[in-house]
Amino acid sequence: MKNNLLQNINSPSDLRLIDEAQLPEVARELRNFIIDIIAVKEGHLGASLGVVELTIALHYVFDTPNDLLVWDVGHQAYGHKILTGRRDDFHTNRQLGGISGFPKRDESIYDTFGVGHSSTSISAALGMAIASNLKGDFEKQHIAVIGDASIASGMAFEGLNHAGVTDANLLVILNDNAIGIDPSVGALKKYLTAVKEGKNPRQNNMIKSLNFDYSGPIDGHDIFAVIKELKRLQKIKGPKFLHVITTKGKGLKQAEEDQVKYHAPGKFDASTGEIYIKAEENLPPKYQDVFGLTVLDLARKNEKIIGITPAMPSGSSLNFMMKEFPKRAFDVGIAEQHAVTLAAGMATQGMIVYCNIYSTFLQRAYDQVIHDVALQNLPVIFCLDRAGLVGEDGATHHGVFDIAYLRCIPNMIVYAPRNEIELQNILYTAQLGLKHPIAIRYPRGRGVIPDWQKNYQGNYQAIEIGKSDCLKQGSKIAILSNGTIANNVTLAIAKTKNPEQLAHYDFPFVKPLDENQLHSIFKKFKTIITIEDGTVIGGFGSAILEFASTNHYSSQITTLGIPDEFIQHGNVAELQQYCKIDVKSLEILFSNF
Repeated sequence: MKNNLLQNINSPSDLRLIDEAQLPEVARELRNFIIDIIAVKEGHLGASLGVVELTIALHYVFDTPNDLLVWDVGHQAYGHKILTGRRDDFHTNRQLGGISGFPKRDESIYDTFGVGHSSTSISAALGMAIASNLKGDFEKQHIAVIGDASIASGMAFEGLNHAGVTDANLLVILNDNAIGIDPSVGALKKYLTAVKEGKNPRQNNMIKSLNFDYSGPIDGHDIFAVIKELKRLQKIKGPKFLHVITTKGKGLKQAEEDQVKYHAPGKFDASTGEIYIKAEENLPPKYQDVFGLTVLDLARKNEKIIGITPAMPSGSSLNFMMKEFPKRAFDVGIAEQHAVTLAAGMATQGMIVYCNIYSTFLQRAYDQVIHDVALQNLPVIFCLDRAGLVGEDGATHHGVFDIAYLRCIPNMIVYAPRNEIELQNILYTAQLGLKHPIAIRYPRGRGVIPDWQKNYQGNYQAIEIGKSDCLKQGSKIAILSNGTIANNVTLAIAKTKNPEQLAHYDFPFVKPLDENQLHSIFKKFKTIITIEDGTVIGGFGSAILEFASTNHYSSQITTLGIPDEFIQHGNVAELQQYCKIDVKSLEILFSNF
């Protein structure tokens, strides 16, 4: 019977009742279960397939949830979720109202630490271990599972550095598959490869030098070998480190052969692994591709242009430039702080640096943005992909805070294009020579102009810094929008009963604001509505309120955007509706004024 063993596992306690000899069958069923669900519902496939045996072994050997298991990032935690009471709900993964795609503390007692960004597991598990010691509990186990891409991050090394001088009962498991979302890079990757190939002398083991009890590397798909080693390490006190070799996408041939594509492949045939191709003819371009193709075109004409991304070359489309100009485009690994200061260093030498970082990940380099870039007024060009609501990845990945956390920084220009042509033009304008750093934020997904590449690419026009634009005249109410949410506003206005009463202004620059335009607006309109896809606290609307207060205007101002809460997962349309910035909600609002 299909899933005969898995269907009876509702918790790790049930798993531990199974004879060890049957665990390979559990692994087969678990792997097939993940494939069958993700083929239909979508999600992060390759990472979870790669750790099936390791996941089973961890819950089989350790007394979870009493022993504390922390997964780094969480892309690989699907098997963990299924074995810890969420098998029957797994089909709701990443859907509105369903379970999260990442470990989440309020979802399960087995999710000991909420994750979504990388490289936090060692610090978190060490904190738990030290707390256990302080409470007099020296038997509890604390396990951090981290990938070879994540362990290259500075924060992971900070955790290792601290742990090595403690007596904390900590086990760090390195899940080494030589890939994150894109292939792992850097000297540490080369070191780990040498260890795997037996080319590194054992006396040169860097982990041992940090005072860890190191073992491995072992085959992470040999479940019996993994269990045997975990049981041995269970009896050893102090910081321990197990090096496990796995294959991302294990068990699905196509996922093993194309690990980048099958990280999150969309819908596919569960039996063959073939990805269902979405028709893309006559569709607008993805914003990331507008960035990637435009920067490549500009780099061909300007040899000072440099591209930098922290581990997201395919996600940001900087891979176009990396392929043609490998010496001028850099993937620095999961190291956002380094990426920003590296860009700053290059800018001091006259280079024009496009530093492409997902909006949510730039939060990890906030100090560097302030001290290393803005304080020195270096014209680094930050390209913030995935700004606004990103959808199914949920609260850890929404790029909704960037307007608020950037506009308070002196010297910083903050810009959000209304469409892909404006994105192209601001990328062009930035390399003409700016006196200040600039952050260009744009969303995940597609634009609105299908024939962009045919008719517009290369036809650049410089943008005047700080300039706004009146998209539509009106007699009663002024609607001020920032970024691509303007397209919702345009559609909503067209559906209202009295569109002639509604004026619409596009303010792409949150900083500097077009104050001349604002004075004209406030003198003409008594009712003003601001709309953005960022947090309303401290965002674009707040900037307009500050302007009104400073200049003693008394117009009624309504600010719309992301409310003061962490927005959960669901598709973008559903989340916009929840935040009342979708077309229908705006239409109703405009009609009621």
